[in-house]
Amino acid sequence: EIIANDTSRERLTWVAEKYDIKTTQSNTKVAQQADIIFLSVKPNAYDTVIRKIRSHVREDALIIILAAGLGIKEVREKFGAERKTKLVKVMPNIAAMVNCSMTAVCAADDVSEDELTQVLEIFNSIGKTEILPEHLFDAFTALAGSSPAYAFMFIEAMADAGVKHGFSRKLAIEISAQALLGATKMVLETGENPAALKDAVCSPGGTTIEAVCELERNGFRNAVISGVTAAVDKYNRMKG
Repeated sequence: EIIANDTSRERLTWVAEKYDIKTTQSNTKVAQQADIIFLSVKPNAYDTVIRKIRSHVREDALIIILAAGLGIKEVREKFGAERKTKLVKVMPNIAAMVNCSMTAVCAADDVSEDELTQVLEIFNSIGKTEILPEHLFDAFTALAGSSPAYAFMFIEAMADAGVKHGFSRKLAIEISAQALLGATKMVLETGENPAALKDAVCSPGGTTIEAVCELERNGFRNAVISGVTAAVDKYNRMKG
């Protein structure tokens, strides 16, 4: 049920063998056959790809936009304002590689409920989805798209501390990552406010509250907020 195109023939061969899907080196063949078209290219390649496929896209096809900074209106204009084009903008994150993505979804007004449900089913298969208005996508990209990098830095720093106190690098990374995974699951599965869960770990006069105070003294939370804000500002400058 899947046909894919890539500029690399070697990559297509690997994908076809690993996932048993159809492949081609023709974007027009994909456009002619597909019920749902995923535009999974960098934003600066959208003009080139759309020029090649727009006269071949089926009238009832659903087009999925995966490009930070490009809006539904902008992509519709690239296909031609006079053409009926059903568009859904989505933004997954890198954790899709392990079926644990957080994906934002925004559908154009002419996309039906059934079509939107189909898109949600696709992206729920690789994690969780959230329907958002398009104006929140920049903030979402900074919060969910970029945040795995922040988490990787946190795990790396924790592992450094573990190595400092005698653990091997491999074991320190495993302990730190599993602890963070457990904390994440508690937030998602209990529904508790993270602040309440933090307080539950902090015994009066204990070691955890000592560490929390030291993190706060060094501006831990403000650094995270400032980092996310910097990413949002960067997206706005890229668009503007």
